[in-house]
Amino acid sequence: MRRALQVWTEGFAFWVVLFSAAAWWMPAPFAALAPGIVPGLGVIMFGMGMSLLPGDFARVFKQPRAVACGVAGQFVVMPAIAWGIAHGLGMPPEIALGFIILGCCPGGTASNVIVYLSRGNVALSVTLTACSTLLAVFLTPLLIWRLGGAIVPVDVWGLFKSVVTIVLVPVGAGLIVHRYLGRRADAINAAFPALSVLIIVLVIAAIIAGAHDTLPQAGGILAVGVLLHNALGLALGYGLARLCGLSARDCRTIAVEVGMQNSGLGVALASKHFSAAVALPSSIFSVVHNLTGSALANYWRRYAPGNDA
Repeated sequence: MRRALQVWTEGFAFWVVLFSAAAWWMPAPFAALAPGIVPGLGVIMFGMGMSLLPGDFARVFKQPRAVACGVAGQFVVMPAIAWGIAHGLGMPPEIALGFIILGCCPGGTASNVIVYLSRGNVALSVTLTACSTLLAVFLTPLLIWRLGGAIVPVDVWGLFKSVVTIVLVPVGAGLIVHRYLGRRADAINAAFPALSVLIIVLVIAAIIAGAHDTLPQAGGILAVGVLLHNALGLALGYGLARLCGLSARDCRTIAVEVGMQNSGLGVALASKHFSAAVALPSSIFSVVHNLTGSALANYWRRYAPGNDA
């Protein structure tokens, strides 16, 4: 059973492509899954809370410069890149707003695994994911309102309530349950990666199905924008960490944390408050950042930190 769950989890990119193709050819059954997007992401966030420990937050005071660097990359660099790409490529309003929502989201939970494979600082990665996720409760709605409000009207209070419901409440519940169960939570935590993959795969398929009529017109510019956003996030995250004087191991960690977004949150917010077309950048990014992250991890694991080219 454990081996089957591992194979399912490691095949994330393949399952996304397979289910997305199925959703494209048979959109109706997958489009019916749209009401489950927000609850599904809540389940993923609950699993994240179950995996966190008090020490993950205490590390903020032990490595303040590294944490500050990672948070700045997440909530300054990535939103700025998204805004620049959206305007520089002259994207349609819905796609441009989708990129801005993606850029304003916190780090993705899959980043911790990629950091481990990259021979980075896993403890720092977990801390950055936790901190950026909690800060997103306030910063994500404000940044979307500030950067995206010029494109379409943005209900910042509605976004805030959604982020609280989708992120803060489930993560808090996961922390409480983990504290109550103690070591008994390990068995539950072992199943959450596979469950998260299933939810994200179905969410992406639902978005592809819902945007069946929009995707052909935006496909080319969408692909270019997603690749640029991810590549610049990884490169500038690494460069920012170097400028902050961090070790090569921490530079790898921050590059991955900055370059990999919680695209599931982007999908949920876009779907709930806007449209399936607005959710497309986050959906496509879910595939791309896992592929590029895995490729970068495969390259970095061959070299000890300190020998980075």
